[in-house]
Amino acid sequence: MTSVITLLTDYGLEDGYVAACHGVIAGIAPEARVIDVCHLIPSGDVRRGAAVLAQTIPYLPLGIHIGAVDPGAGGARRAVAVEAGGRVFIGPDNGVLSWAVHASGGAVAAYEISNSEHFLHPVSPTFHGRDVFAPVAGRLYGGLPPADLGPEVPLSRLVSLPEPTSQLREGSVEGEVVSVDRYGNTQLSIAAGDLQALGVRVGDTLGVWLGRRQLALPFRETYAAVPPGELVAFADSAGLIAIAINCGDAAQRLGLPPGAHVRLSPTP
Repeated sequence: MTSVITLLTDYGLEDGYVAACHGVIAGIAPEARVIDVCHLIPSGDVRRGAAVLAQTIPYLPLGIHIGAVDPGAGGARRAVAVEAGGRVFIGPDNGVLSWAVHASGGAVAAYEISNSEHFLHPVSPTFHGRDVFAPVAGRLYGGLPPADLGPEVPLSRLVSLPEPTSQLREGSVEGEVVSVDRYGNTQLSIAAGDLQALGVRVGDTLGVWLGRRQLALPFRETYAAVPPGELVAFADSAGLIAIAINCGDAAQRLGLPPGAHVRLSPTP
């Protein structure tokens, strides 16, 4: 049962873009509860948007979920509605929805959002969040079947971002930086269970390879377990290993952008 509409965008909070989306939804579905997931995704950062939505979706009620991180707005990319796990995900078909769809059990149906009778008119080619995604969300909340939005899209044709992976090797585990949050904490694709499989426990020291650089970092429960300014590794709220600086920006200090390769191992 649909109970909420959620919004994730890169619109920021300095302008009226988010309020406009709220206003359109309120005009169509005034009874809908709208949850703002995040509006501070770095501009056009589809990967960061995908990570935030996927890691938040398990804690959100079933509903209509808009992911509007859309550097291709006004171009050839299509808009889609994807059904997964009792939810409907709305956004550009650029991969921003893909990890959340996977986290919801995988897509069971998808439709191109092309039936313009459900849009706000005139449609701005650069603001589909307001003119396409928001009104469509309001109408779906009110009971519009997703199939009325446009032709069905074969699930194999949906754009998916490559899933972050990790690989256990003899004595180490390799992965990548999934995302960097506003504090500069770098979240890796390496799960806490991977370190446990290597015999690493909280209180141990980790060997960390960043390209040709090698570091030895304390593995603790939280960044506050080390003095301010010190590096630390810990298992974050998503169960993934993160590298952080207490009261600092680890991504900036270490030069670790999303996608950077990282290898971890226990130290003697």
